[in-house]
Amino acid sequence: MGRLVVVSNRVPVPKRGEAPAAGGLAVALKDAFSGRGGLWFGWSGTASEEPADLVRHARRGGVDYAVIDLSRRAYDGFYAGYANSALWPMFHFRLGLLSYDRDQAECYRIVNRRYADKLMPLLRPDDTIWVHDYQMIPLGAELRARGSKHRIGYFHHIPFPPWAVFSAMPGAEDLIRDLLSYDLVGVQTNRDLTGLIDSMAQGTGMKVRPGGEVRFRDRRTRLRSFPIAIATQEFADLAAESVKTPKVQRFQESLAGRSLVIGAERLDYTKGLPERLRAFGALLEGFPEHRNRVTYLQIAARSREDVESYKDLKREIETLAGRINGDYSEADWTPVRYVGRAQPRDLLAGYYRMAQVGLVTPLRDGMNLVAKEYVAAQDPEDPGVLVLSRFAGAAESMPEALLVNPLDAVGTAEAMNTALVMPLQERRERHAAMFRRLGENSVQDWAKDFLNVLEGKDPAEAPPARAAALSVFQPRVIERSASTSSESSSEEREVSQVAGLSTA
Repeated sequence: MGRLVVVSNRVPVPKRGEAPAAGGLAVALKDAFSGRGGLWFGWSGTASEEPADLVRHARRGGVDYAVIDLSRRAYDGFYAGYANSALWPMFHFRLGLLSYDRDQAECYRIVNRRYADKLMPLLRPDDTIWVHDYQMIPLGAELRARGSKHRIGYFHHIPFPPWAVFSAMPGAEDLIRDLLSYDLVGVQTNRDLTGLIDSMAQGTGMKVRPGGEVRFRDRRTRLRSFPIAIATQEFADLAAESVKTPKVQRFQESLAGRSLVIGAERLDYTKGLPERLRAFGALLEGFPEHRNRVTYLQIAARSREDVESYKDLKREIETLAGRINGDYSEADWTPVRYVGRAQPRDLLAGYYRMAQVGLVTPLRDGMNLVAKEYVAAQDPEDPGVLVLSRFAGAAESMPEALLVNPLDAVGTAEAMNTALVMPLQERRERHAAMFRRLGENSVQDWAKDFLNVLEGKDPAEAPPARAAALSVFQPRVIERSASTSSESSSEEREVSQVAGLSTA
């Protein structure tokens, strides 16, 4: 078995003597790296005026890390520009916020070419390559163009829209064709898989076969959903310990016996934070019995502060929180507590366990692991209730949550009221069902299942619970009409050039 080579936009290189990051991709890949060795390649996180054109190496815990810097100009065009001002809003169905600049789009491809140039000399013939997320879509095609014959998989962590949305992006066809260079393209949910299949069929004009396969010349690209998970029991144990710590105890005392509603995420317009605040205001207006009896803690860690839409969002949230507090506060009670910076993972776990309501209402999300962490953190004897947006990927596997449309402030307020007054037995039953399902598909299983499919192992070999969690979708077969056969042949030739495949 060859090495696993992981490519992601940011590489979390642990400092010497420190354990790898707890949470996120690092946890998922820890087991995947063990026993086979591995390389993690990507951006260092440093943007400077004149970056060294060198790959920096480190070895930690049996894993090799290789990182490169970006110039400030490349960062502005590739990351802050095209990736986060064009791709991010498009993938999240927010076309009104899409800002396209042709120079930034070219910079995106230039950076991916540079990544390919720097990665190729580090590869061994039997490596398996796993590329992560929307910043790296063209990387597979760039590696193929440089002669790579490796197994290469791509996992898309955010939503994948249908062609009707995707096609609004200039150059959309090129992005979809780039995906044909991968042996496996994974997404979070069946809904995202439907969008991927629709975009693949209409964006390339090629047939998507039953089982989610696209065949072109000598390559087969498989399209599958792999819902990402968390380390459920580990997070449950962390929450049970954290709730006993002085910081969490002090916070609990400050509530003075009031119920707690909690939301925690990055400051991002996809998370529905203004809508959530309006819903909490609607709860206090429509259900006055909760006034002075419930506190809403919203943690929104600032991010991408160099993108103008995020600055606008921050101002809107601060204004809404101030308005609610101005309308409803009393001398001994502030209804909204807003924290605009990241909190340690263990502290969050303790806050989740304390909260009677977990409010997770994104306008669109690939998965949303906060929803899963909230459920994992609960005391099974006296659990809180999850109020969850139906537009979060997690909703597909968490039907026992109270599912809401975050654009309906009154409907979300009604769900919060239902959660706050829900009888104990119903809370226990809902929580037990979700917790059991979380335990059936760990974050380690997610990585293992993806790599098994990428490396040619039948997912049916997995235990029944995990096989179900793979959610392998059987799409309809999409054919092109006879009248477009000549166009199809022309498109296939173009795809072959982009994918670096032989046309012989």
